[in-house]
Amino acid sequence: MDVHQLELFLAVMDSPSMTRAAERVHLSPGAVSLQLHNLAEELHTELFVRRGKRLVPTPAALRLAERAKEVVKLMGHIQQEFENDVTKDRRPFHFATGVTTLIYQLGRPLRQLRTRFPNAEIRVTVGVTEEMVAGLHDRRFDLALISLPIPEDNLQIIPLFDEELLFVRPSAKKAASSHISSVRPAEVANAPFLLYPKRSNVRRVIDGFFREIGVQPYVEMEAEDTEGIKRLVESGFGYSILPEHALRGRSHFFQKFRIEGHRLTRKLALANIRTENPRKLTESIAEFLRAALVEQK
Repeated sequence: MDVHQLELFLAVMDSPSMTRAAERVHLSPGAVSLQLHNLAEELHTELFVRRGKRLVPTPAALRLAERAKEVVKLMGHIQQEFENDVTKDRRPFHFATGVTTLIYQLGRPLRQLRTRFPNAEIRVTVGVTEEMVAGLHDRRFDLALISLPIPEDNLQIIPLFDEELLFVRPSAKKAASSHISSVRPAEVANAPFLLYPKRSNVRRVIDGFFREIGVQPYVEMEAEDTEGIKRLVESGFGYSILPEHALRGRSHFFQKFRIEGHRLTRKLALANIRTENPRKLTESIAEFLRAALVEQK
């Protein structure tokens, strides 16, 4: 027994004749009759008796009709809930991102996103790349904005752009936000650093850069919050390395600089699970955010 058989059965129950029922479901009368015969055999009962040219439902058919209506209605609700149509998809959409990216880059794109998809129930989770990738694999997230590199097994990666990471150090006077100087690697060799935690992807990028310039950094503190790190640097607690977007705006009590002859960047990308049955809303939102973020950059 399947839902299709029950739908055919209900069509016959609601029609004055087999012919009219067959027209209603776009099948031949013979095909409908065969399906009803198979259904009756599977249920070990008689569903209709013929009186002249009319089919009269039996008491068993009347009882089945009550159950069948419930099943068909429930299946309709299930199909609607999992409708793979951007305009009809009502399932919650789970988007994950890092806190720094959320604060400094996603404000305008997320506002535009809610306008573009007003019926979508969009939920945002903030975390580090490793947690976001695990959430994608566990199907807790539909889409994530992450830092590369990551293991790409079973993931679809949509590259966005490179974001520069700048060194910052305390300044006794407010420094212009636009000024970025250059120093030699030796000048940061003995400086105390406040860096992101070891488990974060951006920290791995930073550690790789230190190896590239031949410096073993003295890490005095670790913190996840970019704004907290900025305040500690301004207060004289040490140097740090932060995303360029987080250092824009008003002047601060810290100086920005690069290492002479080197450029430190992290790659940002959107990621979702690679599947044979992709959710169209995920594809649409991914493309929308990609265009908005690249244009904004």
